[in-house]
Amino acid sequence: MSGNTRTVLITGTSTGIGLAAAVAAARAGWHAVATMRDTGRAGALLEAAREAGVAELVQVKPLDVTDAAAVEACVAEVVAEHGRLDAVVNNAGAGFVGTVEQNGMTAVRASMEVNYFGVVELTRAALPHLRASGGRVITVTSVGGVVGQPFNEAYCAAKFAVEGFMESLAPVAATVGVQVSLVEPGAVTSEFVASQLDYVTELLSTAGPYTATLQAYVERTRKSYGGAQTPAQAAAPIVELLDAERMPLRVQTSDWARQFVATKLTDLDGSAVQSMTSSWLA
Repeated sequence: MSGNTRTVLITGTSTGIGLAAAVAAARAGWHAVATMRDTGRAGALLEAAREAGVAELVQVKPLDVTDAAAVEACVAEVVAEHGRLDAVVNNAGAGFVGTVEQNGMTAVRASMEVNYFGVVELTRAALPHLRASGGRVITVTSVGGVVGQPFNEAYCAAKFAVEGFMESLAPVAATVGVQVSLVEPGAVTSEFVASQLDYVTELLSTAGPYTATLQAYVERTRKSYGGAQTPAQAAAPIVELLDAERMPLRVQTSDWARQFVATKLTDLDGSAVQSMTSSWLA
C-alpha cells in the first residue's frame, strides 16, 4: 500500500480499543497499520475490517513494544512501504492488579516496560517521520493515569508516567510541527478488563492481610462495569483526534471519565480522592 493516503500505526490491536480504533481509522480513510505481539490473534480484527468494507486499508504487523529493535524496524518498514507516517496511536498495554508487598518488584518493572517504556520507545522512533509529515502522537492512557486506584499501584504508576512524559513532550513537539494528545478512557468492556478481574480472583488465596480489602475492591469493580463503554465508543475520540485540526492535550472518552478526572484536578490536598478510593475497600 502506498500513495497519498495518510498512514497511522496503532499498537495493541488484537482486541478492545486498539481493534476498534484500527477499523474506525480505516473507515475514516486512513491506512491503518495494526500491530500486535502475536499476529496469530489477528482474526477478529481482520474479520471486523472485512465486515466494515475496509480490509484493504488494514495491514497487520507483529510488534512487541518492549523490544527496542523491533520497534525501530517496524517504524522503518511502515515508512518504506507507505512513504510516510502521519500518526502513531500508542494503545498497547498490560494491566496488573495487586499490591507491592505481596507481589514484589517484578510486576512493577514489567508494567513500566510495556505501559511506559514501550510508549516512549515507539514515540522516539516515530518522531523524525512525524516531523516530516506534520503528524501527531495519540496515546491511550486511562483515568488511572490521573487518579491512583487501590490495588493498581504498578499500572497507575506507569500511566502516571506516560501522562507526565506526554504533557512535557507536547510543547516541545509542537515547535517542530508534531501534535500530542492523551486519551483517557474509564471503564471499557474488553478482554483486557475481563482478564484482569479473572486474575485477581486467583490472587485472593495468597492476598494475606489484604484479602478482605482485595475482595471488596474486586466486587466493587465488577459492579462498576455494568455501565462501561464499548471499545468502539472508547475508540471514537481517537479517530476524531486523527482528523482534528488542532488536538487538545487530554480527552476523556465519556462523561463519567470527565467527572472522575475532575475530582483529582480540583483536589489540591488529595483528600477528595482518598475519601473516594478508600470507600471502594469498605
